[in-house]
Amino acid sequence: MTGIDHAVLVLRLAAPLQSWGGPSRYNWRETRPQPTKSGILGLLAAAEGRDREASLTDLLGLQLGVRVDQPGTLLRDYHTYSDYRGVPLLSAKTNAKGQQTRTTPPKHTGVTQRFYLQDAVFVAALRGPEPLVRSLDEAVRNPVFPLSLGRRSCPPTGPISLGLRAEAPLEDVLTGVPWQASAHRRQQARDTTVSLEATIEDPAGDQLAVDVPDTYDLKTGTRFGRRAVRHRWVTVPTGRSQPPGPAADTGTTAHPDHDPFALLGW
Repeated sequence: MTGIDHAVLVLRLAAPLQSWGGPSRYNWRETRPQPTKSGILGLLAAAEGRDREASLTDLLGLQLGVRVDQPGTLLRDYHTYSDYRGVPLLSAKTNAKGQQTRTTPPKHTGVTQRFYLQDAVFVAALRGPEPLVRSLDEAVRNPVFPLSLGRRSCPPTGPISLGLRAEAPLEDVLTGVPWQASAHRRQQARDTTVSLEATIEDPAGDQLAVDVPDTYDLKTGTRFGRRAVRHRWVTVPTGRSQPPGPAADTGTTAHPDHDPFALLGW
C-alpha cells in the first residue's frame, strides 16, 4: 500500500444481535436496518482507546459504504428495571442543587422497549487517508476496549477486519468482497450470484442519513448531523458453479417402503 494516498478498510459486522439506534432515546430504543455511521465510528474509536470526550474530526471524513449480506430479523426486547434497594425510581426532574428527585407518586418499576437485529451480517467499507485507515485496521485487530455492534450487549461473532483494499470507488470494493452470509444462508442460495443492497455515502446522493455524530460525550449528549447517501444493488458470486436443475419426477416417493404408521400398529 506504500505510496497510495487513500485506501479502504473493509469490516465484517456479524453477531447474534446488533442494534444501530441512531437518535432514538429514553425508553424506546429503535434500531436502523443497517449499521449507522455513528455506530461504526464509535466502534473504531473504542478500538483505538479514545475517551468519549475525544475529538472525532479525523474520523468524520471517512466515506462509508455498507452492504447487506444477511438482513436478519427484528427482535423486540420488553425490558423492566427497578432499584435493588426497593426505593422509588429517579425522575427526570432535578432539585435546586441539580440532583434528580424520586418519582412522585412513587414508581418502583420502569419499562423500556429495545429493538435488535437477529443474525444479521453486513460488510462495511471505509475510504480515507491510507495512514489513518491502516492504523484503524491495526486497532480493530488489537482493540483497546471490547468492541460491540451498536450496544455493549452485542459483541461481534469472529474477527471484524477483512483487511485493506487499494483506493477504489466504494461500490467497486463492495462488489469485490466475497459474500459474507452465514454458511446456512449460503447453502440456501440456488443461483451462481446474489444481489445485495448497498448504501454508499456520496455528496451527490439523492437521500439523507441523519447519523453523523458530533461527540460521544455523555455529559453533553450526541447531536446527529446529516450526510448524503445513495442506494444500489451489487451482484456477488454465491460460490455455486451452476444453478441446480429441477428435480426429476419419478412418480414414486423417496422412501416407498417407509410406513409412518407402523409404529402405531395401524
